[in-house]
Amino acid sequence: MRELVCIELPKGGRVSLYRSGVIMMSNRRSESSSIQLVTSICLSVLLALSAYAAGNELDPASSAALDLAINGEHRSPENKARDKYRHPKETLAFFGFRSDMTVVEIWPGGGWYTEILAPALQDSGTLYTAQYSVNPAYAYQRRYFGAFLTKAGSTPDVYRDVIITAFDFPYELDIAPRGAADLVLTFRNAHNWVSPGYPKISAQLAFSAMYDALKPGGILGIVDHRWPDAENEDPGSEDGYISEERLIALATDAGFEFAGRTDVNRNPKDTHNHPEGVWTLPPSLALGDKNRDRYVAIGESDRLTIKFVKPTI
Repeated sequence: MRELVCIELPKGGRVSLYRSGVIMMSNRRSESSSIQLVTSICLSVLLALSAYAAGNELDPASSAALDLAINGEHRSPENKARDKYRHPKETLAFFGFRSDMTVVEIWPGGGWYTEILAPALQDSGTLYTAQYSVNPAYAYQRRYFGAFLTKAGSTPDVYRDVIITAFDFPYELDIAPRGAADLVLTFRNAHNWVSPGYPKISAQLAFSAMYDALKPGGILGIVDHRWPDAENEDPGSEDGYISEERLIALATDAGFEFAGRTDVNRNPKDTHNHPEGVWTLPPSLALGDKNRDRYVAIGESDRLTIKFVKPTI
């Protein structure tokens, strides 16, 4: 058996916790109170590990629904080719996705993740997509919104049940009915909310809106371009990167509790210092053919993947 925790007690006693969940005790001359205390600690560790594992395992129905969606014919070869960078099934499993949930996707853009979430939730769940305003801050957002509506309209069997709402600062913040969502997701968006193109309180408004939409015990999942050092990141995230520490501070200030991280979307090849920020890398390749092979070899950006929970009390 593989030992997870071993605590040595006074007078030669020992308590060991194994991955299988077995707790073994060796008393010798140790006081029973010491053994009882450490055994209680081991049980607490075991319960925490069990809870963590449960948040990373898909039930059979949800796993099957995601497999069908990810491999569906409605997805283009180009979008499927990006799965190796974005790990959609593993990411959603980490966030605790179930196919019977009410899910809100913030700013889905052209709908890369929506084309997975919509069919996976179609039979038993509900999907809200909180899109850009019809008069967004940037032209690319209007293009993405238009592409999203075209996709939804041209593939009604996939997207017929998707509920589209608006999310824009400072007034369009009703992303879903208050307290309705089990899971709120945002992919590569949060860095925008601290940029100078939006009101200064945009990040605070965003996290407050996501908090309000969630049920007590609901989960907020964030994926974004990861800046490695909070001490020297761009305050406006104009390179597209944002630090994990900064996002944790924003979320906890809104009332969330940090619930975990995973390295599933990390990319150690990303040096974080590209001429056009994250857009230098695929899929944007902002420099065109200049050093294209170098950036294609790096792949998509290094990404943080973190989750938070709305407290139950």
